[in-house]
Amino acid sequence: MKRHDNYINGAWVAGATYAPNVNPSRLDDVIGEYAQADAAQLEQAVAAAHAAAPAWSTSGVQARSDALDMIGNEILARRSELGTLLSREEGKTLAEGVGEAARAGYIFKFFAGECLRLAGETIPSVRPGIGVEITREPVGVVGLITPWNFPIAIPAWKIAPALAYGNCVVIKPADLVPGSAWALAEIISRSGLPAGVFNLVMGRGSVVGEGIVQHRHIDAISFTGSVGVGSRIAAAAAQRLKKVQLEMGGKNPQIVLDDADLKTAVELCVQSAFFSTGQRCTAASRLIVTEGIYPKFIEAMKTRMAALKVDDALKAGTDIGPVSSKDQLAQNQGYLEIGRDEGATLACGGELVKTSSEGHEGWYMRPALFSDSAPDMRINREEIFGPVASVIRVKDYEAALAVANDTPFGLSAGIATTSLKYATHFKRHSQSGMVMVNLPTAGVDYHVPFGGRKGSSYGSREQGRYAAEFFTTVKTAYTNAG
Repeated sequence: MKRHDNYINGAWVAGATYAPNVNPSRLDDVIGEYAQADAAQLEQAVAAAHAAAPAWSTSGVQARSDALDMIGNEILARRSELGTLLSREEGKTLAEGVGEAARAGYIFKFFAGECLRLAGETIPSVRPGIGVEITREPVGVVGLITPWNFPIAIPAWKIAPALAYGNCVVIKPADLVPGSAWALAEIISRSGLPAGVFNLVMGRGSVVGEGIVQHRHIDAISFTGSVGVGSRIAAAAAQRLKKVQLEMGGKNPQIVLDDADLKTAVELCVQSAFFSTGQRCTAASRLIVTEGIYPKFIEAMKTRMAALKVDDALKAGTDIGPVSSKDQLAQNQGYLEIGRDEGATLACGGELVKTSSEGHEGWYMRPALFSDSAPDMRINREEIFGPVASVIRVKDYEAALAVANDTPFGLSAGIATTSLKYATHFKRHSQSGMVMVNLPTAGVDYHVPFGGRKGSSYGSREQGRYAAEFFTTVKTAYTNAG
């Protein structure tokens, strides 16, 4: 069994212990053993980043650009290999895994260009003879804590801008799926970055994650994960005056109006709710349907869902791979019971699938659809993070909009309609950070801002040029030319 070490101060360092990385499609397939750091190893990583920060923060932009471009090129050249690893450890279908790996490559190449597009302002002072320069400088050492559902794309969209803007990095990937982050770190280790600029520290959140949050030499924290953990990080960061960026949960609505094209609406709802096994913060788990199209929509959804193939993530033709873990599967099944107890109708799906088509035991379940659900039910208030969606019947667009906005979250929202009037109104009045018209709620380009409102996000946006808001700090400099 191959062991995979942490990467600290330019060298591979054995973990205090190791943990197996198990394929959720085939529970007898152990991908490898991955290091589990202790507090002492985290201290080494932070110390290395802190020591490297002064030189890296003032380094030439061409060196940064070259390194990021090299990383991006290698990821793209190896997208099939990396995507296979990702699907094997996380459970996405192979097509989704390869697509995510490619996205990571393009993210690095985008920020290789951003290194060369750093801009500021030169403006006159109100005092004659004095000039003012406004520039952006790196924050310092950033701690990155990433989730299990996008094990290469989310690390990429945090690491790439952090390095592009001259920060040093200490990253803790999700303990459940360390393989993709380790493979990315191995590529980064050969990119020519000075020792200490990038550090990978795998391990438990209670040890490594908590250590990152508490460490005095971590200047900023970017976290993607649950609302509960994010809230605790925000509180701890505020006490220590650290900059913080949080991407958390979602309970995203997908509206279907009477005038929608039924085939289009069903397909985007199936993709939004169930692809990637519903394990996306942008997944639409609340399908809000006006009463005129409601009966036809339910029947069409049942027909489309019956055709979905649940199987091994790596097998050709699989539409829905396994749930990521035993605990997540139990949570999903628990919400099926909650929904039934609350009075919703389980219209279809939800059955456990014990094995793949080839007889391998895995964490499989068929996507589930509730009908006749009410907005105040727990299945419509709480993030399930699995292939479970519920349909809410409403009278008209105005009622649909009110239900869509009645949530503590505000990440992504969609509408299926052929009405320009309603589409335009929804784009302005949806209380979410991202709005989709006749498109799935999940699926955001790598070069545009990502983030939400209310309980979904805290701090500045991720991705694209907006990443500079978090990974830099603004400096105003005066010069007396007299």
